[in-house]
Amino acid sequence: QVQLVESGGGLVQAGGSLRLSCAATTSASNIDVMGWYRQAPGKPREWVAEESDSGTSIYKSSVKGRFTVSRDNAKKSVYLQMTSLQPEDAGVYYCYVQISRSKYWGQGTQVTVSA
Repeated sequence: QVQLVESGGGLVQAGGSLRLSCAATTSASNIDVMGWYRQAPGKPREWVAEESDSGTSIYKSSVKGRFTVSRDNAKKSVYLQMTSLQPEDAGVYYCYVQISRSKYWGQGTQVTVSA
């Protein structure tokens, strides 16, 4: 059983910043990958960023240089620091974890960016 709880979404002006957090509850001793997807209204869910248990981070090209994903393995948590936010970054952000080839999702947190 894996549960993910997200926090940190909200309303921000274009150019502003937000930090999302996601805490996992799991008996697994290792979480292979922790990351984020997002979904804008009327659009499919898209992958944003992730960090592996080895510390390697990868990003969607449109957020590279503006977003930073990080994880705290002791807390089983993943974070997404978002800067220079633009209206096209708005949507529901979902954290996920991958444990032994199974993927688990959070409930989502809303990010709204005003122009």
